[in-house]
Order: sequence, then C-alpha cells, then structure tokens
Amino acid sequence: MINLEELQKKAEVLIEALPYIRKFNRKIIVVKYGGSAMENEELKKSVIQDVTLLKLVGFKPIIVHGGGKEINSWVAKVGKESDFVKGLRITDKETMEIVEMVLGKVNKSLVNLVQELGVNAIGISGKDGGLLKVEKKLADGADIGFVGEIKKVTPQILNDLIEKDFLPIVAPIGFDENFDTYNINADDAACAIAKAVNADKLVFLTDVEGLYRDFNDKKSFISRINASEADSLIKNDNIGGGMLPKLANCIDAIRGTLVGRVHIINGRIPHCLLLEIFTKEGIGTAITRDEEIS
Repeated sequence: MINLEELQKKAEVLIEALPYIRKFNRKIIVVKYGGSAMENEELKKSVIQDVTLLKLVGFKPIIVHGGGKEINSWVAKVGKESDFVKGLRITDKETMEIVEMVLGKVNKSLVNLVQELGVNAIGISGKDGGLLKVEKKLADGADIGFVGEIKKVTPQILNDLIEKDFLPIVAPIGFDENFDTYNINADDAACAIAKAVNADKLVFLTDVEGLYRDFNDKKSFISRINASEADSLIKNDNIGGGMLPKLANCIDAIRGTLVGRVHIINGRIPHCLLLEIFTKEGIGTAITRDEEIS
C-alpha cells in the first residue's frame, strides 16, 4: 500500500530545497574533502552522492581533497616516520614521491566514484595547467622540505573543465619556479582555489560540527557568524587546536574576494552537504561577510 504521508514528507523536502537550487544554479561551490569522511567507505559514498547531486541540479562543484592518514600509512610501509612541525609534514624528496603517489591514487578513486553515479569527472593536481604555483613554506623559520605555500593560482584549467561540464577533482600538489614538486596543505589549496574561481560557497568537511564559543559547552554552538566576529574568536583565544588555521583560512577566503559564504560542517554526518545547503537551519557553521544582512 502506498504510504501517502511518507511521500508527502519527501515532497516537502524537495520544496524546501527549491529556493536554494534556484539561488545557486550555475554557481561554483568548492568542497574541501578530508578527515573521517574519506576513511569510511559509506561516508565517502555519501559525500560523493551529495556532490554529484549538486552538479546534477545545476551547481558547479570542485572537489579539493587531502589524504593525510593514507599518506602516513604508506610512509610507514617504506620504513619512514611521519614527522610534523606546526601541523605541517616534514617532506624530504622520498616522502614527496610517496605523497604524490598516494594523492594520485586517492584522486582517481574519487573520480571513479563520481563516474559510477553518471557524472563526468576529471582528476588533476595543482601541477596540471600550472594551476598552483608555490614557493617553499617555512615552519617557524625552519626548512621542512618540499612543503609549498601558494603564491599564484591560474584557474584556466578549472574554468575550462567546468565549461565542458566536467566535475574537477584536485589533489593539492604544485610546483615552484624551478618546477620542483611540493606538497600543499589541502585547506590552503581549497581556500586559494575558491578565491581564484570566485566561488559562491567554500565548504570544509571536518570531524567536528562547526564552531563553538566554548568547545566544552555544546550549547555555545555557532550556526552563523560574520568574518569580524570570527576574527574576535581567534583574538580572544576561543578557538584552539586544528580549528585555528582552518578558521583563519575561512576568514581569508571571504575577505576582499567574491567568495559568498564559507561553511564548516561535520563530514561524518551522512549527506552533510545536502543538509547544510538545502535546509534553512543547516547543520554546521556558516561564515558570512560583515556586510551581509540575510
């Protein structure tokens, strides 16, 4: 027997999504994909389903992915240790080769998942088309090897792929003026790419729900905050740990650029992207421009 009430609930969900589909039709959304959502196969499928649905209803998504834990695993397999300074991987030449190999493997696995859902995807790295040009990044003045700081983004390859109706999937690797290969922090890459393509939205998938005024007080969750308020959280030491550089990236992305909003959401929640973008309340933290009214 047909369950009319259940069908009506599904219709209501679609109706709620309609104004957001209309508003963001043909707009670019950059999704930084990493954390636990990349390690759990069911969550991985959920995220890719969300992104492909966004593509099919008119968005222009770009995925920028990491691969930290898988890189750690492969580094260990060759008898090396993964060492970090200020959260940055110390990357000698041999480690850089492993990083590039692993990110290439992750990249093509994501392409495969998207293709299975009927959307054409192309996996590239920041080396392709000169997308990401870098210089050596230091950690507190220390040389940590082939770790790059982005100096220039040339987005033509992304614009061309989007124009041809492909979904670009980007591995965060670039080269310097001598064409040496460098590993790039995936958050930095996503932020730089979002600014370069004038993305309407930049979404960070993380292992936390979003921002809190006091992380130990779950009632202090922040569903929406503007850039200046977010800046105050940092200055007042309300934000700590791995969220600090991520929030700094969010603020940087939205100031002085055409990026519309930045979202921090929990990638461990199935279909987190759809819940954040197509519902009025959302499930994470949205960071807006200071001048935004509604």
